[in-house]
Amino acid sequence: MPQNVLLAEDDRAIRHALERALTLEGYQVTAVADGVEALAQAHRTPPDVLVLDVMMPGIDGLQVCRVLRAEGDRTPILMLTALVETADRIAGLDAGADDYVVKPFDVEEVFARLRALLRRTSPVPAGGTGPEGGGQGAGQGGAVRAGAQPADVRSADRQLEAAGVRMDLQARRAWRGGRELELTRTEFELLELLVRNAEIVLDHSTIYDRIWGYDFGPGSKNLAVYVGYLRRKLDEPGAPQLIHTVRGVGYVLREG
Repeated sequence: MPQNVLLAEDDRAIRHALERALTLEGYQVTAVADGVEALAQAHRTPPDVLVLDVMMPGIDGLQVCRVLRAEGDRTPILMLTALVETADRIAGLDAGADDYVVKPFDVEEVFARLRALLRRTSPVPAGGTGPEGGGQGAGQGGAVRAGAQPADVRSADRQLEAAGVRMDLQARRAWRGGRELELTRTEFELLELLVRNAEIVLDHSTIYDRIWGYDFGPGSKNLAVYVGYLRRKLDEPGAPQLIHTVRGVGYVLREG
């Protein structure tokens, strides 16, 4: 069965071109011109994934995203944006978006990001070699190991805990201490990967492969934006930072 994409883009040329490209790629596409139509269509026939332009007249893409998330709709959302500042991208993540593509974009990048989002709607059990978790199969040697095994990581079929972070994988809920974290789908997947590999330094390529299924190259700031936003939700005044940057390599979750 083809997967259903709801595309909302007010620029007619972009909308028609992207609709045609997605259709040729094998998706079933419903294309609308504004946020009001997008919400109506999402309520009428829930899609497998939404592609929303940020800047639309009336109800924009961010508002559509906020409404759906407030209703408890967890359908993956990919934002299309011409806004390149980090703060603008963070606004999209804060609204509940899972990923974004900056205009002008290569349609192959859109395809790659959609594939990654759709794969994560059917998580693959963790296992195999290399860093644990994340739902994608990474290649060998993708991480710089701080030890042979993750330190003090306790897990069950649905529970995961390390460095003061507790996760319920089935319910897709996470806590630092007694405080529950409000995470988007991508933030949750990233935190799960870091918790499963606590005290192991994961390089950029490994994280891109596990979370997005595609390495967007050394010039991409996508990972840094998500790590920064996840830190803002994890960090507490007076408490040690949990996500540490290993310059030139990647990131590691550890206390202190």
